Amino acid sequence: MLAVGVLAGLSVLSLLTYGYLSWDSLGFGPGEAEAARTGLGEEPGASAPGSQPHIVFILADDQGFRDVGYHGSEIRTPTLDKLAAEGVKLENYYVQPMCTPSRSQFITGKYQIHTGLQHSIIRPTQPNCLPLDNVTLPQKLKEVGYSTHMVGKWHLGFYRKECMPTQRGFDTFFGSLLGSGDYYTHFKCDSPGICGYDLYENDNAAWDHDNGIYSTQMYTQKVQQILASHNPRKPIFLYIAYQAVHSPLQAPGKYFEHYRSINNINRRRYAAMLACLDEAINNVTLALKKYGYYDNSIIIYSSDNGGQPMAGGSNWPLRGSKGTYWEGGIRAVGFVHSPLLKNKGSVCKELVHITDWFPTLITLAEGQIDEDIQLDGYDIWETISEGRRSPRVDILHNIDPIYTKAKNGSWAAGYGIWNTAIQSAIRVNHWKLLTGNPGYSDWVPPQAFSNAGPNRWHNERVSWSAGKTVWLFNITADPYERVDLSARYPDVVKELLRRLSQFNKTAVPVRYPPKDPRSNPKLNGGVWGPWFKEDEKKKKSDKNKGVNKQKNKNKKKAN
Repeated sequence: MLAVGVLAGLSVLSLLTYGYLSWDSLGFGPGEAEAARTGLGEEPGASAPGSQPHIVFILADDQGFRDVGYHGSEIRTPTLDKLAAEGVKLENYYVQPMCTPSRSQFITGKYQIHTGLQHSIIRPTQPNCLPLDNVTLPQKLKEVGYSTHMVGKWHLGFYRKECMPTQRGFDTFFGSLLGSGDYYTHFKCDSPGICGYDLYENDNAAWDHDNGIYSTQMYTQKVQQILASHNPRKPIFLYIAYQAVHSPLQAPGKYFEHYRSINNINRRRYAAMLACLDEAINNVTLALKKYGYYDNSIIIYSSDNGGQPMAGGSNWPLRGSKGTYWEGGIRAVGFVHSPLLKNKGSVCKELVHITDWFPTLITLAEGQIDEDIQLDGYDIWETISEGRRSPRVDILHNIDPIYTKAKNGSWAAGYGIWNTAIQSAIRVNHWKLLTGNPGYSDWVPPQAFSNAGPNRWHNERVSWSAGKTVWLFNITADPYERVDLSARYPDVVKELLRRLSQFNKTAVPVRYPPKDPRSNPKLNGGVWGPWFKEDEKKKKSDKNKGVNKQKNKNKKKAN
């Protein structure tokens, strides 16, 4: 309870100290947006709400749970604070612990075990992508008249052209295909000698945009251009997947101004990156108002996973970090801001997962969800907008059958129901169960960032008794995962293990192929991009068929 009190106190202090930005002081007053539209040739009243809302989904990269003003951070995020305060804060909201898994679940509404992406991320050199037989959110929105645009980080594979964003439902794409890269040069080395350029406009390298502009600002400018050129009376879906605040830690100099006092260089750079991101979201919101979208818009903000303390991120007071199934890896900053919300200025503590956006947004867009699509997400709009109970009672955080096995895991430790050597995690109502090797499990308090370099001296280190491969927590009562209840409640453990076993029966095989040497950008004009040629495969197949036919003919002659 002390930790909760400290967190709440910091949050209040943050809001009192920094306050909220006023839209009037930063942009357009009443009537000015209408005048701006009229000046651009739009008819007055173009922003009048239609039946299909404009949907803007903003995905931050590696933002820690604590790294927002209203969670008590020392980093100023006045835009995020204001949007969240006027909307609905999601305080029981879950994503996946890494980039690709969260993005795949958002765009398909399916758990990783149902797309084959349950292990790690898609690497640049792997012949892998989101399976082509999965229907995507933009494809469903296009069916009901939406214009669909993606700006930012894809990270769902690109080894063949059919995997590219423009082939998966987006009318336009501007951004990067890989998981990370230089914010200014858009250059990425996957390993020594395997380096290339990674900035695309639709299906081609965007060399013309290579002007050394910081990616957060460049992506925002692109969003502004899209909004300025689109008719606000026609529904639009904007997926803005910012690169920030993922490493490498880079930011324009002016954003360091308020953070000179932070000694830890990684935390200081991270703070500057987040400050720039906050300003970018302010500019996106102002553009929505200026060009007549705002009154009929739904803005959703989410991080893709927890923060990485070694790269400046903080998940305090949660346990663990990015890449783990502790709360610090999967519990995310999230909120919905919209004039269409019924309960504005509220907090939603109902269970919400990133897969829920797929059915929720399709329903809001008046689209149809095919009966043969086996979704793992739920329509949670009434939960968010009206404060009703969530239809969701459980979350399969993941089952990864090829992750490093826990040495002491066994079927016996899992009561003959489950092999506890396997990395898995599941939430059912208040209970959360983890098995196998859940990952780095320290609590990293703010003091850990007090020195000039990375410092684990202040971390609360965990040394479990040898052989432990099962953990049980009551997350509602113990969101910081400090009291393991697995020994006290063996019947609950058994029930959750059975649920894991049931989920596992529906899993598809893992897709994690070895690297393909043809992926080297040197073989593709110095650019990361599709390298798999369907024609080559077909020719090879045809050639083999020809050889086989000739062999059969020779056999017949011999006979």
